[in-house]
Amino acid sequence: MPQLRSVVLGVGAYLPAKTLTNDELAKRVDTSDEWIVQRTGIKERHIAAEGETTSMLGEKAARDALANAGVSANDIDLIVVATSTPDWTFPSTATQIQAALGITQGVAFDLQAVCSGFVFAVATAEKFLRSGSHKRALVIGAETFSRIIDWNDRTTCVLFGDGAGAMILEARPSAGRLDERGVLTTHLRSDGRHRAKLHVDGGPSATQTVGHLRMEGKEVFRFAVGQVTDVVKDAFAATGLTPEDLDWFVPHQANRRIIDMSAQKLGIAPEKIIATVHLHGNTSAASVPLALAVASADGRIKQGDLVMLEAVGGGFTWGSALIRW
Repeated sequence: MPQLRSVVLGVGAYLPAKTLTNDELAKRVDTSDEWIVQRTGIKERHIAAEGETTSMLGEKAARDALANAGVSANDIDLIVVATSTPDWTFPSTATQIQAALGITQGVAFDLQAVCSGFVFAVATAEKFLRSGSHKRALVIGAETFSRIIDWNDRTTCVLFGDGAGAMILEARPSAGRLDERGVLTTHLRSDGRHRAKLHVDGGPSATQTVGHLRMEGKEVFRFAVGQVTDVVKDAFAATGLTPEDLDWFVPHQANRRIIDMSAQKLGIAPEKIIATVHLHGNTSAASVPLALAVASADGRIKQGDLVMLEAVGGGFTWGSALIRW
């Protein structure tokens, strides 16, 4: 039986129409454009309209990815949606997107790893495809974090935005060479001891409420820069590749300082970084696929390029995926 590899066919994105600038935020809370940009690199973020749900954002990103890949919804037999802001407690957001796309075959489910969610979803879908159980996967990161933000908390409300990104993966025969297209390796980690540093203070079982996002900013920053680079180093060790071999580094778009310091620690050249945090803010599980869609659309990421994905999220969770585009 030939070896299978998960090849990227296309990517897509969707951002809500409404933008919220730093100057507009400064009218709500004690902050300023200068303060936000200096500490985070964020200039604006998108906010979902009233009645616009996570599944609606995800559906639009999915349709964009399907068009980019040149495949139809009926070609998809696996949907994995990474989100921390589902439409409902159940059914899953993935099944709502599946229904909206008119897909009746295959399987659809949600995955929750907060900001690492999309990398976790890629790793999960890749294992399904590589096993031969499924042929084509729609992997989505979609969030409406504006619904769980305390808009009176200036330490968090300036950071987050809404959006969705999607990727189409297809199982294809492979000889296992590093120069062949597809997901080369994935590495995931979790450490549940850090809940208090980044969490939502509500939930169906604990409080019977949705709750708001709470964060110890300095602790999250320290962990994101100091601890999570191991999954990228593991990817290099597993393949024998080096930072010099990379064409692009696409990290979670949480904070420009975290992005730059992580790349520096890993020895990745600044010109290889894909950054969209200034335009989108932190869109949690949507941030990596949104950045991929932007860099693919503008021609930076091209077929054959070596692309490293990396993310860290509450829990803590963190992971990497090394892809030959």
